[in-house]
Amino acid sequence: ENPKEDDRPKWDNKFQYILSCIGFAVGLGNVWRFPYLCQIHGGGAFLIPYFIALLFEGIPLLHLELALGQCLRKGSIGVWNTISPYLGGVGVGSWMVSVLVSLYYNTVLTWVMWYLINSFQEPLPWSACPLNENRTGFNEECYESTPVNYFWYRKTLNITPDIAESGTLQWWLILCLAACWAVVYLCTIRGIETTGKAIYVTAIFPYLVLTIFLIHGLTLPGATDGLTYLFTPNLNTLKNPRVWLDAATQIFFSLSLAFGGLIAFSSYNPPKNDCEKDAVTVAVVNSMTSLYASIPVFSVLGFKATTAYWDCLDRNINSIINEFDLPEESIMRQNYTSWISFLNSSYPEKIAGLKLKSCDLQEFLDQSVSGTGLAFIVFTQAIILMPGSQAWAILFFIMLFCLGLSSMFGNIEGVFTPLLELRIISKSTPKELLSGIICLISFLVALCFTLGSGSYWIDIFDRYAGSLPLLVIAFFEVIGVVYIYKIKRFSKDVKWMTGRKLNLYWQITWRFISPLLLLIVFVAFVTLQMQQPPSYAAWNPKYEGFPTKEEKAYPPWVQAICVLLAALPCVCVPLVAIFHLVK
Repeated sequence: ENPKEDDRPKWDNKFQYILSCIGFAVGLGNVWRFPYLCQIHGGGAFLIPYFIALLFEGIPLLHLELALGQCLRKGSIGVWNTISPYLGGVGVGSWMVSVLVSLYYNTVLTWVMWYLINSFQEPLPWSACPLNENRTGFNEECYESTPVNYFWYRKTLNITPDIAESGTLQWWLILCLAACWAVVYLCTIRGIETTGKAIYVTAIFPYLVLTIFLIHGLTLPGATDGLTYLFTPNLNTLKNPRVWLDAATQIFFSLSLAFGGLIAFSSYNPPKNDCEKDAVTVAVVNSMTSLYASIPVFSVLGFKATTAYWDCLDRNINSIINEFDLPEESIMRQNYTSWISFLNSSYPEKIAGLKLKSCDLQEFLDQSVSGTGLAFIVFTQAIILMPGSQAWAILFFIMLFCLGLSSMFGNIEGVFTPLLELRIISKSTPKELLSGIICLISFLVALCFTLGSGSYWIDIFDRYAGSLPLLVIAFFEVIGVVYIYKIKRFSKDVKWMTGRKLNLYWQITWRFISPLLLLIVFVAFVTLQMQQPPSYAAWNPKYEGFPTKEEKAYPPWVQAICVLLAALPCVCVPLVAIFHLVK
């Protein structure tokens, strides 16, 4: 061992390291993407492709990254340079992805913070429409939509109707963005020496909140309808290749593979440590969290659907009672259907004239929504309906903030560790200064996301920077280890670290199954992107309920940026290799 290794920071204990990996892997996606995928892809049936992908792609790649970092004791760029200078581009690529994802991920936390600050108001600001200028009635835009939509689209994003129209910077978002980067800076100021302390709160607290929501959620009316809806398997969906693709990519992004953050985290381990057990632990906890989180999420969604269904019935019942001059409470929700069929047969014209809405619980349950729509519209709407809504809102947004923050630690680590090692900056530069510069530059660049068109751009970053490059990087990671570093040599290293021989499962998945799966997923992903030209849902305020999905195609210059975001990290791989060949 060279004496230089001693200045490398270490984890205080094993638990802290495992928590950091779990905190990085478990993020917002576990709460707002996984339940949605289950919902649209046939409920419980989605778990079949999901667990297959976990077994043959997720766990093998996770073990590969943790073993690599621990064995070579360097960040992503250092690891790949050590294996072969030709593979340096793999590290540069994952470094770039970490940079791009950090930029937009922290802006999502900015929205969470803005909602959290507003949750301390009584009543909640998204529970009713504000009055108009001359206080004669409600704000018209809000009145035509819903208070929740209005607060999100107008009071938070102040969204423009088109991506080409950038709008202005929103001062409240700038302040929250600055606060978010300040929090990230304070927590990452000395790398893992400080994130290691913060992780105890940010990784454990969300489980506490999820459990509180779980217990509360199951007591709400309609919770069981939501859960039945979520878990009833519809095996027909498994014929659809999209389902398999979504399962494969979900596992991948959910475990935060190929970002370089996991390599960085494991590089601070003692060399003799059972990385195989760690990998399985982190992967299993991550998947269990997704399942665990979907229970409170769907019991709340079931509650929301049931409330909407009851409102629908009550409106119809009122119309009928008024029309037929029936005594109050003669028609109840329970006997509504029998009354309707009786009146329909006796007075068909009168009933037709009432233009009653058809109330169907299933329709209300079918309104599927993911991501920010779930967190900032559907969930906030449901929270208003709960008694003690203020406390629930505060809890919910603190939980989202913690989930996102612990993932940010991993992203920043993936940016920070390689820079420290590349010696781009002199050895004498204090770590605090480096992380300060990183956070400051990131804050300045991320200002563009606080524009009126910012949320459209976040969508683009999420769709292009945080997806395709990761598949390419991971593919080269496996190939690099198995065929360039050589699997025999790697097996020896792993045996030395864990004290056990690599079993057949790892050998087969690393050599054949994982790279093949990644290739298939990559091709399927690109094909699907080619089929649907990139479009986005522009917001049109003149619409009640969900904002109109007025699908617009991206203008050519935006499409060029999309391609650039997806291609830049990927191109690093061949570029670095060519550079070394020429040299």
